Amino acid sequence: MRVVIQRVSEASVTIDKVLKSQIGNGLLILLGIETADTEEDVDGLIKKIVALRVFPDDQNIMNCSVQEVNGEVLVISQFTLHASTKKGNRPSYIKSARPEIAIPLYEYFINQLALQLPQKVQSGVFGADMKVALINDGPVTIMIDSRNRE
Repeated sequence: MRVVIQRVSEASVTIDKVLKSQIGNGLLILLGIETADTEEDVDGLIKKIVALRVFPDDQNIMNCSVQEVNGEVLVISQFTLHASTKKGNRPSYIKSARPEIAIPLYEYFINQLALQLPQKVQSGVFGADMKVALINDGPVTIMIDSRNRE
C-alpha cells in the first residue's frame, strides 16, 4: 500500500462537475492499494499518518500532527501509485488491486482514519474520474509504502 501525503491549506475533489468533498487546512492523502495489501497494512499506515509531525508549531518548526492542529483530511484512491514503468513507455498497473480487494480496503482505511481524528474524514469515489484541486502548503509532500517500514 502506498500513500502520498500532502500538507494542504485547502483541497477538493469534483466528480462530473459536482463538488464531492472539500477541506481546509489538513492533509490530502492519495491512496494506492496493491493486490497483496491487508488490513494490517492499513493499520500501520493509519498509525503513522495520524502521528506524522508535518505541521508547524509556535516556532514554525514542523512539530505537530494533523490531530494536534485539528486538521482535516481528504482521501483519494489512486491506483496509478503502483504503476510499473520498467518496460516501454506505457505504465503497467498489474500490481494494483482489483476493485473486489481494493474497495473494502479503501473503505476500511477511511473508517479507521475517521476513528482516530476529531474532524470528519472526506473522500472521493473509488474508481471515479475525479478532478482533484489543492494548494500544497510548504510545499510538504511525504510518500510512505507499507512494505518499506523504515
